Amino acid sequence: GYLAEVAKENNPAELLKAIDTIARARGMSKTAKEAGITREGLYKALSPNGNPAFSTVFKVLNAIGYTLVPMPME
Repeated sequence: GYLAEVAKENNPAELLKAIDTIARARGMSKTAKEAGITREGLYKALSPNGNPAFSTVFKVLNAIGYTLVPMPME
């Protein structure tokens, strides 16, 4: 529920921060491996100054057990 609530805020920086929090809780090495990126690349992508490609965000979301589901705005 945490990630879904943050996503509703429509703030990309906060969403990346939430993804980072979840990835750290799972373990950055494990998450990076499952996402198919380096651990250093994962840290860089999810850093406050990071600007990850959509494909990277998608891979990391899948690695932490999430997917994107487009929904109409209310």
